Amino acid sequence: MSNTHVVIQSPSLGTSLIEQAAALASCEGVQRISHTAVRLLKVTDDAQTKQALTEWGEQQTVDTAFIQAGARLSDCKILAMDMDSTLINIECIDEIAAFGGVKEQVSSITEAAMRGEIKDFSESLTKRVAFLEGLPVEVLQSVYEQRLQLNPGAQALIDTAKHAGLKTLLVSGGFTFFTDKLKARLGLDAAHSNTLEQVNGRLTGRVLGRILDAQGKANTLTAFAREHDVRPEQIIAMGDGANDLKMLALAGYSVAYRAKPVVRAQARYALNVAGLDGVLNWFEH
Repeated sequence: MSNTHVVIQSPSLGTSLIEQAAALASCEGVQRISHTAVRLLKVTDDAQTKQALTEWGEQQTVDTAFIQAGARLSDCKILAMDMDSTLINIECIDEIAAFGGVKEQVSSITEAAMRGEIKDFSESLTKRVAFLEGLPVEVLQSVYEQRLQLNPGAQALIDTAKHAGLKTLLVSGGFTFFTDKLKARLGLDAAHSNTLEQVNGRLTGRVLGRILDAQGKANTLTAFAREHDVRPEQIIAMGDGANDLKMLALAGYSVAYRAKPVVRAQARYALNVAGLDGVLNWFEH
């Protein structure tokens, strides 16, 4: 008898979609979680079924997740998140660049880096930050106030995770100006990112110290897990770009959120349509 459930999620999760998924998964029962989420009980969990259901989900705009029966959020101990385009709706560096009239040049590099086409993140960040030289530091506050929003479900995910006893970590290849504000705003346990150099109230176009790249993100999560005596299977890690892959590889629950294909291919789970709080539906109360 299978000890695996499948959680399917979609804003428009009608009876027809549920029946299709149930047939593909050969489940023993269906449990409605909410109007947008259903748990298929005791499914067939061989590789062929997983592939068929995953492909069906992508075609039907339905998120699918194979989860061990009885899994609880409180079994996890860490929620680690990328910032740009994961926790929040923007790439901060692109929006800073917009104020300087150089968004097109910067965002093209950002996109290539996220797709994994530029292998050296430090090099790509150095190139992008150079475009910001001379901009007044007030631009950062303008981006925060005018452009930055939490992605759907972020607040609910973090509040629920904290209530369940998880430690929360924000780890970003972005900038401390934003991660520090989000850490305070959301009550996160830790936040790590890069620091933009500024002189006389203007950005210099350089980053201070060593750049937090993909390996830096992984090292940060490893140290945080060691500090709190947490095993990989107790970690939820979420990201969207190639720079997150090494960090995601350290987590039992590796989650690609609205991610590039290279990330979806390597992460264990994907949220393509549900909000960040879609993670919460995977766990039983």
